[in-house]
Amino acid sequence: MSPLSAHGVRKRYRDTQAIDGLDLEVAAGTVHALLGPNGAGKSTAVNVFATLTRPDAGEVHVGGHDVVRHPARVRSTIGLVGQSAALDEALHGRENLVMFGRLHGLSKADAVRRAGDLLDAFGLTEAGDRKVSGYSGGMRRRLDIAAGLVTRPRILFLDEPTTGLDPRGRHEVWEMVRQVVADGTTVLLTTQYLDEADQLAGMVTVLGEGRVIASGTPASLKDELGGDRVILTALDPEHLDRMASALGPAATVSTELLEVTVEAGASGGGATLVEVVRTLDAARVSVDDVLLRRPTLDEVFLHVTSPDHRRTSEGAA
Repeated sequence: MSPLSAHGVRKRYRDTQAIDGLDLEVAAGTVHALLGPNGAGKSTAVNVFATLTRPDAGEVHVGGHDVVRHPARVRSTIGLVGQSAALDEALHGRENLVMFGRLHGLSKADAVRRAGDLLDAFGLTEAGDRKVSGYSGGMRRRLDIAAGLVTRPRILFLDEPTTGLDPRGRHEVWEMVRQVVADGTTVLLTTQYLDEADQLAGMVTVLGEGRVIASGTPASLKDELGGDRVILTALDPEHLDRMASALGPAATVSTELLEVTVEAGASGGGATLVEVVRTLDAARVSVDDVLLRRPTLDEVFLHVTSPDHRRTSEGAA
């Protein structure tokens, strides 16, 4: 059985339909990213899955237990790390973890042992006997996530875990998430950072107005948007028109970005790149930079959440 399955879930707050028929399956031992613009229903979905909010309709099973009928059993299988750190800054890092262990019913000896294991696993042993008030943002977030793992949960909910962190702090959290999954925990991740989902998630589900509007692996979602593309940059705006003229209708011009884009042909990105460079060389058009890349998850997100795409999808349904 899937560690998390949701079917036809609905949740309404007064005049707002926060979740509108949500279906979701999360595979064991993976990171599943839940994306969407503000107000899409991500946080409400996590609250339902974590038994913090009761759904109006539908079924949700977490760890094999129904969230409505057996919320206590669900809570015994999950860890939840919210957007704000739930740490006592006046306590040492180790003291925080011991406190969480005791609150979850561990004996003092087991709580101390578990705290030591987590500090060691996440590279916080040396900082463990310092007050949290002196921690960096990345260290606090790592300790906060460690606190969510005190009970060795089967499923860990991470709600925007790297918001506000600098690049180093984000990468530290990413490495920790990979380690958590390698140890067998399933992670449901909500994030505003598309590169984060691209780095960590095996599956991505995009929500819009409480419904699933796209789902798949990062690679499959990018493939739906298109294949490789050649990006040409010209610092002189006049060169854009010359490039577009030389390359013909295959070229798309962005005067704002000073770029010309050419979609890869059936022969692939490498062959298209060579053909483009040869064409421009023959036309004696200078280029400041050339890049071959696939669509990004950011572009997928902007595409599937655009009003035009939503209208097309709803019309097809």
